[in-house]
Amino acid sequence: MTDKIDAFVAELQEQIFAETREAFGEAGFERWRNPLYRGPLADADAHARVKGECGDTMEIFLKFDNDRVCDAAFRTDGCGSSTVCGSFAAEMALGKTPDEITDITGEAILEKIGRFPEDDQHCAFLAAATVQEALGQYMKKTLQKH
Repeated sequence: MTDKIDAFVAELQEQIFAETREAFGEAGFERWRNPLYRGPLADADAHARVKGECGDTMEIFLKFDNDRVCDAAFRTDGCGSSTVCGSFAAEMALGKTPDEITDITGEAILEKIGRFPEDDQHCAFLAAATVQEALGQYMKKTLQKH
């Protein structure tokens, strides 16, 4: 009995992996399996939390050094699609100046992923909006210092 259950679970997992790889492409599938940059940054210079129309919440954390992002992270309570997009958004912010961060859009995130289900593309726009909100927080703090 246990062998049948184990075989069923293994087959189901392979089916899920195949469907996800097909939907997300290889880069998105790998990020879905092993998200990078996940978790809060305790010493972030900027943090934003945005709730999307779908109900998912995305958080972005940015740490700056010499006016460039030296560390970035994300956190979401959303689905796998939100996780993939948050991970790519955080990665795209690394090494960027505030001016360069403004180029992180939903379209840019989708382009970086390569292939993504149309029904889930709103997650890329949520991640981008959260990055832009974090940038806005950083800019406010920077202006207040001067």
